[in-house]
Amino acid sequence: MRAAKAILCRRNPFPAPAPFMQHARKAGVSSGGLSPQQLQRSRRGAEEKVPYLSAARGAFARSCPTGNGNDYWVDVVRCAVSAMARGLFSWAWLKKPYYIQARFSYLRVKYLFFSWLAVFVGSWVVYVQYSAYTELCRGHDCKRTICDRYRKGVIDGSACSSLCDKETLYLGKCLSAKPNNQVYIGSWGDLEGVVKCQLEEVLRYDLGSEMEPRKEAVLFDKPTRGTSVEKFKEMVFSLLKAKVGDQANLLDLASLVLAVADGNKDGHISLAEAKSTWALLQLNEFLLMVTLQDKEHTPKLLGFCGDLYVMEKVQYTSLYGISVPWLVELWIPAGLRRSMDQWFTPSWPRKAKISIGLLEFVEDIFHGTFGNFLVCDMSAGSFGYNDKHDLKVVDMRKVVPEAAFRELIRDRHCEADEDCVYGADCRTTCDQTKKRCTAEVTRPNLAKACQSLKDYLLRGAPSEIREELEKQLYSCIALRGSADQMEMEHSLILNNLKTLLWKKISHTKDS
Repeated sequence: MRAAKAILCRRNPFPAPAPFMQHARKAGVSSGGLSPQQLQRSRRGAEEKVPYLSAARGAFARSCPTGNGNDYWVDVVRCAVSAMARGLFSWAWLKKPYYIQARFSYLRVKYLFFSWLAVFVGSWVVYVQYSAYTELCRGHDCKRTICDRYRKGVIDGSACSSLCDKETLYLGKCLSAKPNNQVYIGSWGDLEGVVKCQLEEVLRYDLGSEMEPRKEAVLFDKPTRGTSVEKFKEMVFSLLKAKVGDQANLLDLASLVLAVADGNKDGHISLAEAKSTWALLQLNEFLLMVTLQDKEHTPKLLGFCGDLYVMEKVQYTSLYGISVPWLVELWIPAGLRRSMDQWFTPSWPRKAKISIGLLEFVEDIFHGTFGNFLVCDMSAGSFGYNDKHDLKVVDMRKVVPEAAFRELIRDRHCEADEDCVYGADCRTTCDQTKKRCTAEVTRPNLAKACQSLKDYLLRGAPSEIREELEKQLYSCIALRGSADQMEMEHSLILNNLKTLLWKKISHTKDS
């Protein structure tokens, strides 16, 4: 340290005050060559001639000790720097209000920036939502197209007059998920229903990505003018045979379709009514509503006009689950999301009643009166229930005739089993030798239903039946192959589950 101080003094980076140096020069000596005694005498002489140096030296001496000789100026510099620092901090303390004011100005600018950023992001989100709404919700286009054709006499039906002339059929809240499938909550006089309309002009049943037929030809072009009722009946019979297979009672199903086609119930089917009915028969949901119109869990068909139809409204439109904003959805782990879906569900006895309804629906479409149907989306959003907790199918567009599914899936080219999927849940295997999908589904409807009900039923289940219920549910989920191959096992598991649930709730008011 002393060597460093000596170097500092030798190089004299901080020259001595001018009065001291003048006194030293008068003494005939250079400051760099003063001996300690000479330096002391010169310093005292300078202090006598310049009194403020003595006062300054006293202040420095009080603030910090100084050495002798060449160490003096090093200590002076050190004490001066220290004094300057203390002065700076004292000035900062005195000026504190100005710093606070500057900080407040900075905070105001920062908050203003983030406020404008929030406004920008909010405006962008509103714009995107509005654009999506205008793209998805085109009910006015649907109504205009339908009414234009109705007034030209091309189509007719039980809902046409109310929609286009009297305007008592009103389209309310939009529920559309795809632009070509318009879905609205509607009111028809004193009735509330769901209005569905097909915007595109195509009629071909295809197992592509769309759950409903895609458009290929001009709509409402069949039957042509001059077609007799008998000929139209033959057309309906052939179409039903292609869709549901060669059933023994196809004539009965055709009679049901013709009864629905007579919209004004005058005993005659006009050409306009026939064209509307033919267009609607291309849709899975309409066909299923006619086929299962006497079943408890199928929504009722209230009316139609062209390919627009009105069906019974279901009060609760999802079996379970809660809706959260899509931005929040991105940050929720999958496990937590599954748990959240079960937070807001009815009491367990009511859940058991709803579950029995789903099992009964599976039974209705398994070897039903008019053939088998496959549920290709067994998610909670496809099913709902009313205020009595009776299950209702919310979206039957994803329920397809098994005969039509087999006929069309076997022609699909594949490289792996993942290529042989229709909807979310209808899967077959890929034949690697032929590079074609096989026709047999890998899981029956019952296995898919039990998979959907597992967490729903086990959460809150009574302890005395929980173990048995879990065992039966896992046995049900393990079912593989088509229902035809395991018809007895399928029926046994279905009846056992229904019996177990019904025994537990039959004595309660929820039953």
